[in-house]
Amino acid sequence: MANEKWKTGITDIGPNKIRVKGYDIADVMENLTYAETVFLLLKGELPSKAEADLMNAILVSSVDHGASPPSVLGTRTVVSGGNSLNAAVAGGVLMIGDWHGGAIEQSAKIMQQWAGKLDDGEAAEKVAADLTVWLKEQKIRMPGFGHRLHTADPRTAKLFAIAERHGYSGKHIKLCLALEKVLEEKLGRKLPINVDGAIAAVISDMGFDWQLGKGFFIISRVPGLIAHAYEERNRERPMRKLGPMPFEYDGPAERKIK
Repeated sequence: MANEKWKTGITDIGPNKIRVKGYDIADVMENLTYAETVFLLLKGELPSKAEADLMNAILVSSVDHGASPPSVLGTRTVVSGGNSLNAAVAGGVLMIGDWHGGAIEQSAKIMQQWAGKLDDGEAAEKVAADLTVWLKEQKIRMPGFGHRLHTADPRTAKLFAIAERHGYSGKHIKLCLALEKVLEEKLGRKLPINVDGAIAAVISDMGFDWQLGKGFFIISRVPGLIAHAYEERNRERPMRKLGPMPFEYDGPAERKIK
């Protein structure tokens, strides 16, 4: 047991040596973009031109969405309390969960489970219709569709346009688009694919495991959290009021311990 070693297939290090997935870090620094390097880390191989462009678009798409999301409020609140940059960013990342940032993971899981039916020759519209029935039976709201602000998420259109330009619209994107159409027909109103749903479809067509879904959101959002932490520290006073104001108390009326 004393000689037991951890094993990792990610980075090989030694004196004067750093190799990421077999590639010398100096060569990576010289020849790969950040997005390409992220792809290499997560997939294990270098991306094609299409994959590199899509990875870049994904990482840019969710870099920030204003001051209201939970992750940003978390980061700004931690800074406002007088904490360090790393604590503030960690606080923001910890706010990412199933309801904020988690839709990529959830949507990709469902699409990867159902898109295989297209390989068997079923039409995307038929699979999408069957999926909506299953969702209703399971009492699940399809993640990655609808948005509290956007009626047409501009990031979705751009991601799909880049995929289309590269001839990269695979079965998951086809299912995603068909599902948007079927949901509109069943609900009588449009439930647009949001950026989470678009990313879920794209990473699925790129062959990424759905379990990496939140990871894509975290990698994308951290630069935005750093910017918000810096702005909060240098522009706002400490312990300022954050979040919805004013609040209304609706707990028990005044009472005494007898």
